[in-house]
Amino acid sequence: MTDQLILKFPSSKAYYKEDYYVSPSNQEAYDLINGWPKWVKRIVNIFGPSGSGKTHLASILKGKTSVLIVDSKTLDEKTFFNFKTKETLIIENLNEKVSENLLFSLWNAALQDNKYLLITSEKAINTYQFKLPDLKSRVSSSVFVGIKLPSDDLISVILTKNFSDRQIKVEKKHIEYIIKRIDRSYEKISQFILILDKYSLKKGSPFSLKLIKEVLEMV
Repeated sequence: MTDQLILKFPSSKAYYKEDYYVSPSNQEAYDLINGWPKWVKRIVNIFGPSGSGKTHLASILKGKTSVLIVDSKTLDEKTFFNFKTKETLIIENLNEKVSENLLFSLWNAALQDNKYLLITSEKAINTYQFKLPDLKSRVSSSVFVGIKLPSDDLISVILTKNFSDRQIKVEKKHIEYIIKRIDRSYEKISQFILILDKYSLKKGSPFSLKLIKEVLEMV
């Protein structure tokens, strides 16, 4: 018997405003992005667990203004100069390992030129132990918006959207089964979807309750 040929269709992470599901857990963050440029302050920190939709929100903002998006790991002097031609700078996944002097310079550039700065992170950045006093002062005067843990409705939409992106057909009963048993964490939900996709392709197994059970034991 010949081995079954498995064709893996490319999955695309499509970030469209109409695909962003608004629930009580993310309403405030969505309203903030949707309300640009009428922000109370020009510096905003949206924080929440990995996989909570922060990148999706950043993409929605990208459709409203000229944006430079950089991951905090890649911040360098070029970021400062590239920001000069944009109206908004989005720094994703900010952590305490960032160059404080560079971050402070970018912060000042945004304020001095009446531009916008959106920072995403897992924790509110006013809890970070920055050493630079001037940076601490800047951080404390920002707007902070958290994204909370997902509701059942939001988990259902996240699962359905990601399965659709991967061209996986799934029944409602399967979604309900997963919701009742999966860890209520954006990161675990993301891991589950990724592992399920890879595992089903590796085994050449059709999408089934048996496969779901096996993957749930892995995350």
